[in-house]
Amino acid sequence: MEAANMPAIAEKPIKRKFWSPRKKEAIIGWLFLAPEVIGMLLMNVFALGFSLYLSFSEWDLLSGISGVKFIGLDNYIKLTEDPTIVKALLNNLLYTVLTVPLPIALALVLAVLLHRNTFFKDYFKVAFFIPYISSIIAVAAVWSALFHPSLGPINQLLMDLGIGTPPKWLVDPKTSLLAVAIISSWAALGYTIIIYMAGLTNISDELYEAAEIDGATALQKFFRITIPMLRPTTFFLFVTMLIGSFKVFDIIAFLTQGGPNNSSTVLVFRIYEEGFKYYNMGYASAISWLLFAVIGIVTALTWKLQKDDV
Repeated sequence: MEAANMPAIAEKPIKRKFWSPRKKEAIIGWLFLAPEVIGMLLMNVFALGFSLYLSFSEWDLLSGISGVKFIGLDNYIKLTEDPTIVKALLNNLLYTVLTVPLPIALALVLAVLLHRNTFFKDYFKVAFFIPYISSIIAVAAVWSALFHPSLGPINQLLMDLGIGTPPKWLVDPKTSLLAVAIISSWAALGYTIIIYMAGLTNISDELYEAAEIDGATALQKFFRITIPMLRPTTFFLFVTMLIGSFKVFDIIAFLTQGGPNNSSTVLVFRIYEEGFKYYNMGYASAISWLLFAVIGIVTALTWKLQKDDV
């Protein structure tokens, strides 16, 4: 009764400290991240914005920052009138066709074969992967010797098989881009195989066992189970290899310098030529934004097609 008759004691509101331990931890975390964030802003965001401004300007790299002259859309108008840009864009598209869907299909078949109880499986995985981790310049140097028009082993073999005039590969405008695509595809094949083998491990054996009980053949299991279950892996490889194919530069610069007769020139090599060979940074920036637009459109279409299939 006494406890019930006692007046209620008003509780005092608890004052929360501004510098709570949680806020201190967050601030310390941001302080550690600050150098990375500032560096990203300076190196990426600022560079991106400056490149966009340069695409509307005329600037000789040797004249210094004071030599930047705004010229409006002249660089983009010049893009539509430059035959080498059209040639480079078509070469990029052809190179993409040669180095993305065909190697992906080949890598899928090889990955399925290696995933089974194959003898020396680990050896083959390492053998396929070594070219990918090797320097692309070293790989290109070896292949340039193999593709030698008269002394190369490849043409020697073709002549032994009865082909009197084998392709001249890197020195022929008709085959130079094809030769570069063969080298690039061979170098990246091991990476694609490893990614597919990782995806195959996530497919349950029960699916194959159930299909086998129903009388499915090996081809039916491949097309009805393996390919659909590997669709996310295939999409990942397709997008990353697609973007990489439009950014190809080093192997082109080393083997062909865009030749002969611009038969193997690509957009990134044209950016290099305009920016660091002719010092025309404004026009080089305009080509860069053209490349950015092409990659963005192609990637968006790929995402759209992938969503429609789901």
